[in-house]
Amino acid sequence: MARIIAPLIALVLGLCVLAGTAGAAAAPYAIQLAQLVTGGAEPFIDLDGERADGPQGPTEFDADLGEVQVFDVLADGTLEPAATGVAADVWNQFVRMVGTDVAGEVIIQYRAGDAPRSDTLAYVYQDLDPQYWTLAVNLSTADDPQLLVATLIHEYAHVFSFEADDFDRKAATCATLDLFEGCAAPDSYLYAFYDRFWSDYTDAVDVENLDADAAWQFYLDNDDDFVSDYAATNLGEDFAESFMTFVIEDAFEGPGVAAQKVRFFEQYPELVELREHIRDDFAVELGLR
Repeated sequence: MARIIAPLIALVLGLCVLAGTAGAAAAPYAIQLAQLVTGGAEPFIDLDGERADGPQGPTEFDADLGEVQVFDVLADGTLEPAATGVAADVWNQFVRMVGTDVAGEVIIQYRAGDAPRSDTLAYVYQDLDPQYWTLAVNLSTADDPQLLVATLIHEYAHVFSFEADDFDRKAATCATLDLFEGCAAPDSYLYAFYDRFWSDYTDAVDVENLDADAAWQFYLDNDDDFVSDYAATNLGEDFAESFMTFVIEDAFEGPGVAAQKVRFFEQYPELVELREHIRDDFAVELGLR
């Protein structure tokens, strides 16, 4: 089988813990840069001048991104206060990807930092009300259009795979998959992915694993089962990495487990439609034309 991960992007995705973030769960999903090989594509965001010019949001210290601008996301998908510069451009790319309705209904806060020396590209985490999420992005990703789009795809996969309605936090017992978010619904994306690809392992890391060493050993023992080494970290990262690959790769043939994971998403018309939308609307950024 051909190498699955997109040929111009090599990523390792990380899960960082930001304890003490106001109104947030303790463990945000993050995407971290290991290596990037570009094909000379021009940035699609104008990086001339400062990244953060004009009126901006209040700032807070972020353990991964340093000083970040903090914006509330309104129901119509706009930001309060209004962002300008690259912070606004990156937010607009996300809205363009997921749609105004989704952005306004699901994302409650947007955090934008510019930390070129950080290996964290972005992260998401659920609010205390689990139907809402915070999206944080390292604006240095805007230097490369392919990397930024891949990053946003990965983070959005976390959002829709952990949709609040798919988990019962009050369940006394759980016959499917019991996670921090609650008992997974039998028809949820994440449980279906778990049931097909993780339930039969005898050597798997915990489905919510955060131990990088354990994940690396799991990957070494089952490397043909994953689209990247970081996908072996835990169930959520395997799902997000596989979905990102589903979107950005042209084809995923072969009998191997990694290819099966990517083809898993073909059974969901709404995810196929999302893939086609992203590939069509971001064809230039992804190097598809």
